[in-house]
Amino acid sequence: MKYIHYQNRNCFRVFSKNKINHSTERHICSSSLVVERIKDDSRFASIPPKEELKFGSIFSDHMLMIEWNQISKWDTPRIVPYQNLSISPAASCLNYALGCFEGMKAYKSIFDESLLLFRPEKNMLRFQKSIDRLDMDCSFDYNELLVCMKELIKMDSKWVPYGEGYSLYIRPLMIGTCSSLKVSPPSKILLYVITSPVGPYYQNGFEPVRLTADVPFIRAWPGGSGDSKIGANYGPSLKASSHATAHGYDQVLWLFGAEDFITEVGTMNIFFLIRNEKTGKKELVTPPLTQGDILPGVTRLSIMELVQSWEQDDLKVTERAISMKEIKKLAQDGNLLEAFGSGTAAVVSPISCIQYQGEDIHIHATGTLTKKVWEEISSIQYGKVNHHWSVKI
Repeated sequence: MKYIHYQNRNCFRVFSKNKINHSTERHICSSSLVVERIKDDSRFASIPPKEELKFGSIFSDHMLMIEWNQISKWDTPRIVPYQNLSISPAASCLNYALGCFEGMKAYKSIFDESLLLFRPEKNMLRFQKSIDRLDMDCSFDYNELLVCMKELIKMDSKWVPYGEGYSLYIRPLMIGTCSSLKVSPPSKILLYVITSPVGPYYQNGFEPVRLTADVPFIRAWPGGSGDSKIGANYGPSLKASSHATAHGYDQVLWLFGAEDFITEVGTMNIFFLIRNEKTGKKELVTPPLTQGDILPGVTRLSIMELVQSWEQDDLKVTERAISMKEIKKLAQDGNLLEAFGSGTAAVVSPISCIQYQGEDIHIHATGTLTKKVWEEISSIQYGKVNHHWSVKI
């Protein structure tokens, strides 16, 4: 249970009655969270109707900020009005891409409008993995960070739009802010969290996408950083995306190696529903994470666990390498049944076509399995069913 001690009109500190002193351990300490409220809510009054929301273009009133330095470690967590950052031109995040992030959402329950998160601990574990990949030596208890994030979301709860397809996108980031051109782990770091009200990923419904694998670019490789959510993975993908759209396709299907093994689609994981040529049974296939070149998506994991829980004798979930050569043959034999991408933004994105070696491989878009996966995960996210993946704030 918590109580609030007001320091002044617009600023207060949140304490826990069972307060634990983390100061000697120098960890993030949610019990010392300080909150500075905005003085007016004119920004909220100016946002467009929820039907007109565009992804990541409008931001809520407040943000969470926690600073770290090599000597005193974690500073006091602060919720402050949304604002610009002031950092050195020599900051390591600007010069050497020392920055990572996460993508999460908060939902309003369809039944009682309570606030819900979807498997937030999975995002926090991946966030820590990305931080470690950048050699940022700033360990913390992600549960303490989640407590602070929940306070932020509760404060800006009016920014969470109501209705299926609508949510508050949550973006935690960690960036190196030390002023040095030396290529080394940052001695100063800023962890901050911003939020943005968003509408359905597809404005025109459950719209299938057309992909091209015929691009002269590679997203990631074994031993690289493709399994971490770092900014340096995303900027270079823009050139490939432009190549795809210039040739009449929506997104890139990323391949790797001489066998043209499939890794990801755009910034999403990918699934194929096939009919196994030997057993005649259906198989939901997704590329494995073993080589470290694929991001371990929370939605990807949830889809695998969900489909496995159905316990259907004629449907198997498999993580294995799958190449475009195999996909082409499956399509020719009538054994390629469905395909979709998965991610936080759209949950699932049905695929209707893949260009490979100059030829379009057509797929039955928005099939039965694709729809069922989308409906069941959405029902959990919006509190339409009771499930332990849905965490009430």
